[in-house]
Amino acid sequence: MRANVWNARRYGLGVLAATVLWAAVGQAQSAGSYTIRFDMPQQVIRGIGVEIQSDSIGSGNAGMPDEITAVPHDLTPAERARLYKKMLHGFRYVRLAMGLYLRGTDAEQKHIVERYAGQMDDLRAMQDAAGIEGFDVEYWSPAPNWKQGKTYYGGTIAGRDPAFLNAFSDALADDVRYLKAHGLRVAQWGLQNEPGVGHPRSTGRELDDDSKQSYATCYYSPNDYAAALKAAAPKVRALVPNVEIHAPSWDGPAGEFAAAIRRDPELLKQINAWTWHQIGSDSNKQIEKQQWYMRDAGGKPVYSNEFEYQPWDKPGFNSYFMNTGQSFMNWMVFENSPTWYWLHALKPVTNMEAGTYALGFWRPYGELKQNLRPALEAGHWEFNPQNWNAIAGFVKYLPWDSTRLLVEEDTVRHDQRILVWRAKDGRVGIALSNRGTAAFTFHLHGLPHGTLHGHGYTVAAVNLPLGQKQCGGDVAITVQPQSFEFWVSAAKVSAQ
Repeated sequence: MRANVWNARRYGLGVLAATVLWAAVGQAQSAGSYTIRFDMPQQVIRGIGVEIQSDSIGSGNAGMPDEITAVPHDLTPAERARLYKKMLHGFRYVRLAMGLYLRGTDAEQKHIVERYAGQMDDLRAMQDAAGIEGFDVEYWSPAPNWKQGKTYYGGTIAGRDPAFLNAFSDALADDVRYLKAHGLRVAQWGLQNEPGVGHPRSTGRELDDDSKQSYATCYYSPNDYAAALKAAAPKVRALVPNVEIHAPSWDGPAGEFAAAIRRDPELLKQINAWTWHQIGSDSNKQIEKQQWYMRDAGGKPVYSNEFEYQPWDKPGFNSYFMNTGQSFMNWMVFENSPTWYWLHALKPVTNMEAGTYALGFWRPYGELKQNLRPALEAGHWEFNPQNWNAIAGFVKYLPWDSTRLLVEEDTVRHDQRILVWRAKDGRVGIALSNRGTAAFTFHLHGLPHGTLHGHGYTVAAVNLPLGQKQCGGDVAITVQPQSFEFWVSAAKVSAQ
């Protein structure tokens, strides 16, 4: 009956009609067996990250306008508070795009500073009100003085000799000092977002040449990237001893940039994690290409620090909603990742890519040439369900620093996934997904005695109450198609 009532709400059916519908579906229902191993803890899942667009960019990522279109800048005080409480609370990290969404410069154009009055205050207030641990400070481009073309757009750094790299790395460290002086906590740091952009040879990925770059980028050869990183990393770590320095924010440990780092053992010691960009990819890849994603990682964690969909992509999977949630789950289960990033918290209604890039939309003030959400009031924001609903349950029900538990599956399935964790306080959580077209029953084994409380998520609704399950040894949970369920214990449980 629980499933009947839930899906009556989901599809706008009466309970009787829903009962008939799901009885028919149940005849084709499939099932699987899953044994939870409390004696085999896996990686610690630190928490989830997201990016913030604290300055303007043109629609379609074309250009960086002088006008100020930014969040939280554009929101009313009440809408800011709602953003911090209803969306951002629960995220651990916020990605800060240096040279793009933080792109003001000093007079010599050597240092990155706020571009409009109050930008740093806004970021600090957001950090504190939302309870975020800190920022992932990463460059889309260094300040223009350090580049050949003296611009944020395209190009590469202006020198490679030791004197240049020393001065350049001093400036990067000064940027960290600036952020800290304004109250921002720096949790992670990266030299360059997608350092191969601007040249087509790295990893075989076809990219525009420098002259066609329409937003802030900086191309590095793998050797230049390693040299600059070697100069900068120790200086950043001296300022923030516990910072996580990751590389290369593109092709993880499997490409030329990581290979260049590995050739220098001292530099390799400075790197805490390998980061991937597998934007919009099918979550099945985390299963099928597991060895490639973790190739030559050398025991360092690997994770994706950017995920979104391109507006023109036609996915081979059946929905963005299900693929996004399962992408997160599969990175945790098959790549043992400690974290995972969605791209943007909010995008303005003026950006045509907002529907596939953002967890929500905001409406700037003034006359708008295009508006994806005409009914949204100026200074207000709203959720984008196809993206937000897919990860909302993980943000809410997966506590920071939870330990993933190994689950032995009778069959590794692409369309049904399970993620189990134990929080620091001893509570257990189970996330289940069903990307299939029929209901699926998870037969769970090895659970301790206790009560699990259920919460359902679909593309149309979040946090639907699913009742309780008394468990002890075995329990069966049936998940309806195109949905996620979270079953969490209200109190600490002890393994059998």
